[in-house]
Amino acid sequence: MKSNQLQSNEYASYYSSYVQSVSNEFTLIEELEIAVHRLIKFVQNIPMDKFDYQYAEGKWTIKDILQHLIDAERIFAYRALRFSRNDQTALPSFDENEYVIEAKANRRSIQDLLTELAVVRQSTLSLFKTFSDEELVRIGTASNNPMSVRALGFVIIGHQNHHQRVFEERYL
Repeated sequence: MKSNQLQSNEYASYYSSYVQSVSNEFTLIEELEIAVHRLIKFVQNIPMDKFDYQYAEGKWTIKDILQHLIDAERIFAYRALRFSRNDQTALPSFDENEYVIEAKANRRSIQDLLTELAVVRQSTLSLFKTFSDEELVRIGTASNNPMSVRALGFVIIGHQNHHQRVFEERYL
């Protein structure tokens, strides 16, 4: 399944830009595999002095953003698991700003963050590979909005793409 096969009722409108940023060249599983390698390679080419840089007062560092990607992917994958199992419990939102404050990513090495990102993505891939076509189209509620299992996978990728563009535009 490719991102252009998603229906607009499978995700909240504020995820549209994420979903639209995902290539239609590859399937969900292929893009989950490719995207993480693309980001890791990109980050490894960033000069060391940029990892703790903030482009404006109160903005996150590159390390903060990497930790944010890790945390968000874990939450999105958890939601996908719940929805795939036909759990109809509405799931709450999370405060990404509080997560960044509490994570203290700037105390960590960039290699440690990239390793964790790769491990989390491997876990996400393992999970998504288990989903049947029927499970992928199941819809649950998160942050007061409907969300399908497959849309969550594409949002993971699109969210990553968004932050990589932010790196390019504001940090380098």
